[in-house]
Amino acid sequence: MKDEKKPEWYDPGKADSFSSTVKPGVSGNGHGIEQTAKAGRFVKKTAARKIDLDALAAEIKEGNRTALAKGITLIESNADHDFQHTQALLQLLLPRSGNSVRIGITGVPGAGKSTFIESFGSYLCELGHKVAVLAVDPTSSLTGGSILGDKTRMEKLARNPRAFIRPSPSGGKLGGVHRKTRETMLVCEAAGFDVILVETVGVGQSEVIVRDMVDFFMLLVLTGAGDELQGMKKGIMELADSVIVNKADGPNEQAARKTKEEYNRILHFLQPATRGWQTTALTSSALHDKGIREIWEMISNFSSLTKESGIFEERRRVQTKEWLNDLIIDQLQINFFHHPTIKSLLPKIENEVISGNRPVASGVDELFKAFFEAKK
Repeated sequence: MKDEKKPEWYDPGKADSFSSTVKPGVSGNGHGIEQTAKAGRFVKKTAARKIDLDALAAEIKEGNRTALAKGITLIESNADHDFQHTQALLQLLLPRSGNSVRIGITGVPGAGKSTFIESFGSYLCELGHKVAVLAVDPTSSLTGGSILGDKTRMEKLARNPRAFIRPSPSGGKLGGVHRKTRETMLVCEAAGFDVILVETVGVGQSEVIVRDMVDFFMLLVLTGAGDELQGMKKGIMELADSVIVNKADGPNEQAARKTKEEYNRILHFLQPATRGWQTTALTSSALHDKGIREIWEMISNFSSLTKESGIFEERRRVQTKEWLNDLIIDQLQINFFHHPTIKSLLPKIENEVISGNRPVASGVDELFKAFFEAKK
């Protein structure tokens, strides 16, 4: 074509052996894709989705896995036009929720959380339970991306028709628990899953937020993590309903039993996380399915005991109240930083504070005064 041309390195003497051409560019709007202010990032503009919420809710209640995945995707969306859809869907599903045992599983990286969940979840499926695994994956603070590879790790459990695995990005939330995890649990319960496993990122002592959304909190540890004094310094142990010494197999089995005894001595001096329940340590080998039955029996005893005493429902009520407070704080933060007055004034205050010409508290005070004045 006449508009085509050869690259600058084209050799006219070898025309027969050179087939590359440079075609003219195509002008247009990029089919809805526009470059944002941040270099290298693109945003695709999409129209508001039209969703039949009644049909979606009905399919979720029937246990349709595709509908369940769509519902969770809707919940995880941060788009403004999806918020009302999400709340309407939750309103339809709320009467069917709450009928499960919510188990939080945390531990340091390398403790074998994914392998343990696959073994534990497979065992529960064999017993006739329906298991939903909400695996939270760490989000990069630089790119905002996540690998979401936990489903690949749990290959056996992922193929089980009685199990559902949903990896979600942490979104930078403290402790690695996605801020929409609570709502996702409600949708899974409405779909008939009676055991919810929440696998957290596993970042050590900051992994405490999971306590506010589950019934039973399990901490996975390894042998050689330190002496008794080091164990007592770990504040997260005060929140655990059970400590599981994992990878108790092969030459490590004897050391794991010794570690279990050490943790039981530590737990004896700590206040139990749940009133009327004594936190204990057990051993397990997720690789060889050892100790899995004993762990489930312990959780079953915990559920029976706390439901009989009323502590189970009391904890659920307290968690719902905390959830309400958290959402209020989140909404206030969003309204504050997105307010036009704050968006125009904040850069000026930041420069004054960074340059050392103004105290931080004074800058904050001026921002709030401007915010409340604009709201009048």
